Amino acid sequence: MQLILYSKPGCHLCEGLQEKLEQIQNLSFELEVRDITTRNDWFAAYQYEVPVLHLLTSDGTEQSIPRPSPRLSVERLETMLGKYVKS
Repeated sequence: MQLILYSKPGCHLCEGLQEKLEQIQNLSFELEVRDITTRNDWFAAYQYEVPVLHLLTSDGTEQSIPRPSPRLSVERLETMLGKYVKS
């Protein structure tokens, strides 16, 4: 499974979520971080929304995942993502 994190430089919420995602151990996924400032379409779509998480499905489409609270612990984030990512 692949998770995509849409982010931008200097976004503390983005950095915090990325750190927590990298600490998850009981779910198997590859994390791809996409800097929205590198593409106009990403910037237009997410400039006011980052961080944004998507799951890349087996058919190549992106499924949006609800934004987790920045206050979630790594354990609770893992539980939340477990509904979307099959380990």
